[in-house]
Amino acid sequence: MMYRLVADIAMVVHFAFLAYLAVGGFLAWRWRRTIGLHLAVAAWGVLSVSGVDCPLTHVEDWGRRNAGQAGLPPSGFIDHYIEGVIYPEEHTNLARLGVAVLVLFSYAGYVLRRQ
Repeated sequence: MMYRLVADIAMVVHFAFLAYLAVGGFLAWRWRRTIGLHLAVAAWGVLSVSGVDCPLTHVEDWGRRNAGQAGLPPSGFIDHYIEGVIYPEEHTNLARLGVAVLVLFSYAGYVLRRQ
């Protein structure tokens, strides 16, 4: 039971992280001090796309396996929960580009609002 809870919490935190990656720059328009946190999240997003494994994926996989469930596939969290579910796999690069444009737009708005 405890391992399953750990896995489920890791999954929820992972989704929250991805949501914050997409819209956190806009939140910084209102709460300016959060821009540093969003810069760190965006940097981790870039590292993740370039092949660095996310610790949350390992935690969820560990929890699921220890709970007697099937673990995440070797391709990871995004491939399991998002690609092919929210958007077709062949549009992965387009989805990444969309998030990048959204983040850059939020940063441009942040800079303009500060002036």
